[in-house]
Amino acid sequence: MVEGKIVRVSGPLVVAEGMLGTKMYDVVNVSEKKLMGEIIELKNDLASIQVYEDTEGVGPGEPVYGTGAPLSVELGPGLIESIFDGTQRPLNIIKEMAGDYIMRGISIPGLSRKRKWKFKPTVKKGDTVVSGDIIGTVKETTLVTVKITVPPGINGKIIAIKEGEFTVEETVATIKDGKEEKGIKLSQVWPVRIPRPFAKKLSPLEALVTGQRVLDTFFPIGKGGTACVPGPFGSGKTVIQHQLAKWADAEIIVYIGCGERGNEMTDVLLEFPELKDPGSGEPLMKRTVLIANTSNMPVAAREASVYTGITIAEYFRDMGMSVALMADSTSRWAEAMREISGRLEEMPGEEGYPAYLGARIASFYERAGRVKCLGSDDREGMLSVIGAVSPPGGDLSDPVVQATLRVVKVFWSLEDKLAAMRHFPAISWLNSYSLYADSLENYFKDTVESDFVKNQRTAMMLLQNEAELQEIVRLVGVDALSENDQLTLEVSRSIREDFLHQNAFHDVDTYTSLKKQYTLLKVILYFYERAKQSLDEGIPISMIKSLKVRDRIARAKYIPENEIAKIEEIMKDTNEELASISREKIKSEV
Repeated sequence: MVEGKIVRVSGPLVVAEGMLGTKMYDVVNVSEKKLMGEIIELKNDLASIQVYEDTEGVGPGEPVYGTGAPLSVELGPGLIESIFDGTQRPLNIIKEMAGDYIMRGISIPGLSRKRKWKFKPTVKKGDTVVSGDIIGTVKETTLVTVKITVPPGINGKIIAIKEGEFTVEETVATIKDGKEEKGIKLSQVWPVRIPRPFAKKLSPLEALVTGQRVLDTFFPIGKGGTACVPGPFGSGKTVIQHQLAKWADAEIIVYIGCGERGNEMTDVLLEFPELKDPGSGEPLMKRTVLIANTSNMPVAAREASVYTGITIAEYFRDMGMSVALMADSTSRWAEAMREISGRLEEMPGEEGYPAYLGARIASFYERAGRVKCLGSDDREGMLSVIGAVSPPGGDLSDPVVQATLRVVKVFWSLEDKLAAMRHFPAISWLNSYSLYADSLENYFKDTVESDFVKNQRTAMMLLQNEAELQEIVRLVGVDALSENDQLTLEVSRSIREDFLHQNAFHDVDTYTSLKKQYTLLKVILYFYERAKQSLDEGIPISMIKSLKVRDRIARAKYIPENEIAKIEEIMKDTNEELASISREKIKSEV
């Protein structure tokens, strides 16, 4: 084991000499306190180490012990319902051992060594298996069955396999790979910086349904896709991330609090155990992994939390599951990179960020995707990654936002102007975009209705027309517009307030199925088409604005999912009210 000596300490950066024999990204134990660190630069026998714990009191002359292994995570039964810090230490166990504060140098394995899991084999002795093949299952929670797979790089014949209850360290199967016999445990260890392998990457063809109308209808993300949510302070990034974690149509949720304020992570930790999964009624935590890394934790640990989270997400993806990962917020990770880069005295890039900022962000998002998993069966796994970005003052020209937008396919632009108007989610329908919209067109036509996409495009056209008309209204007033243009403004306002506006804290409005989204928008557009006909018949816009049915359209989003037929009835009432006005007009003319 390599043993070096500290020569310099600069905050989270420690430089040690005598480190020949170590490799980049090896984990080391710093000082007698055994603080966890990772080598990020090697020059001759000098190693620069980013330390994932507070270095207060550590000074030159103290030892550094090499472990010979890279930063890795344990993957196996026991991940679900867990709350880890950035280096996969279970926070609930630390609390039992050390109280409310994390003791420096405390080392606890990510998975319990005592708990036994019931393993049920799906192959038998004599079967030939390859990397990625499923050899058995473990029922981890009522919602998640973990598939135990052959680790990458192992192929051969099963010479022994057992059924029963085992800890994550016990061997459940033995494979003869060539002349070697290799034991398979319930758990695997994987280096976090190396993406887990797969057979083939595929294009996303299915939407990740979030229940948020502005996202699903206007700017959808595919399962296996990537999205970025930038916005200024107070515009609702964290609420959006919480909503996605609660309602996204994924089998597994991995939520990374990457340097967020403690109160925001506290909200997650308090809310999630109380929430019910909409599909099963079980607690949402039974399919969730939380990684809590708050802003008062050591800066360097933010990088570890991002890689730890995505490696855990890949593990479930490799079982053939759909996984959604939320990173809130990657700006904190970028700030940590900037600080470490400055302490390394590297040549700074734009706004002081390291020159490799874009490459690091790209390497993270590129681990998302819909893939054909390793193994002889034809299973597919999907990992969707949604990252929040917190640019100063909501400046979208910020290097972190720009580096992120270069690699993601969906841009949900949060605006403080909308938030100030109390319009939530404060996602701009004029600035946002989704590059998955075309490839998901058939999905919406097949799973919802054939005119779903047509209605969405009509609504977007009305919103764009509204933006142009608002400029004229500011100059000359609404009465100077033609009646058709006034109708456009009224219907666009209805789309904004009655469809796009959504209350995350309302029992019914917090989640809207695709069927209900389609019906709500269809009712608004039906009103638009019938109102246009009435204008052509000479009915004044003032009478159309005063129709009673408009109040019912405004309240339709609060109608429960099992009563969608009541929303459809509004179209019939719209027709009757407009027909009644037409009859009255004819009578008055006669």
